[in-house]
Amino acid sequence: MVVQQYRDGGGARAARALAVAGVIAVTAGCVGAGDGGGGSHASGQRAVAAERPLDTLDRAADVLAEAGGAEARTSMETAAGGTRVTIRGQGTYDFRTQTGRLKVVLPTDAAGADDHRPITELLAPGALYMKNRGAGVPDDKWVLIDTTTLKDGNLLTGGVTDPMAAAELLRDAGDVTYVGKSDLAGVTVHHYRGVADLNRAARAASPQSRGALSAAAKGFSRDAVPFDAYLDDEGRLRKVRHRFTFATEGREAAEVTVVSTLLLYGFGAPVTVTLPDEDDIYTGEIRQG
Repeated sequence: MVVQQYRDGGGARAARALAVAGVIAVTAGCVGAGDGGGGSHASGQRAVAAERPLDTLDRAADVLAEAGGAEARTSMETAAGGTRVTIRGQGTYDFRTQTGRLKVVLPTDAAGADDHRPITELLAPGALYMKNRGAGVPDDKWVLIDTTTLKDGNLLTGGVTDPMAAAELLRDAGDVTYVGKSDLAGVTVHHYRGVADLNRAARAASPQSRGALSAAAKGFSRDAVPFDAYLDDEGRLRKVRHRFTFATEGREAAEVTVVSTLLLYGFGAPVTVTLPDEDDIYTGEIRQG
């Protein structure tokens, strides 16, 4: 049995512990939802398709901050050894404060058992709070992780790519092309394809996101992150799919690709996130069986 300490945020060890627990995984393109916010408004529309694609994507995070809160669905998928593993999440996120609350559902285990309780995650700049973490953590306690110390900057560790980080990754992207229009849950969206660069995105990111993205730029085996992004007529990011590549450790080290998909809808939704008090944070040991 491996005993994992979570004092002082846990750093890179936390990433490994969460990976062992099955909280790293992902799915592309299997997320679907209605748009709680309706179609785009006639007033104030942006001529998204007519702009240079790079300019449009550079502003995606800023446009979301102007929009405020939104509902979110997430999916992460990875395939290894012939097994495909998917983790799904759902909740709300406030792009102004870069805080959110998501419920993350783990997949069934190899034996087919489906007894995992959903993990509640609170997202904040530089921090990830997890409840129902299991592995010896009391039910009423939260695990706190400093995301700036994680090798992936929490792009994968929590089983959810932070929604603002997903948008910030589009800044200063390369090889961007406009694919065309399509329909997403009744909303007309503009499809862009390109390759994000972790280093360039980190340098261009907002101060709140820069620390975690800078950590990811150092930790991933490849800086290049291919993506497909879908924006509505007002320039709001509705869906984005990233394909991350990282190196596993050990004697059978290999590169693994994880596909993370974020779907945003219901813009204007109220978002309430109350971060735990210090007394509610677990500072003991987490055991990995």
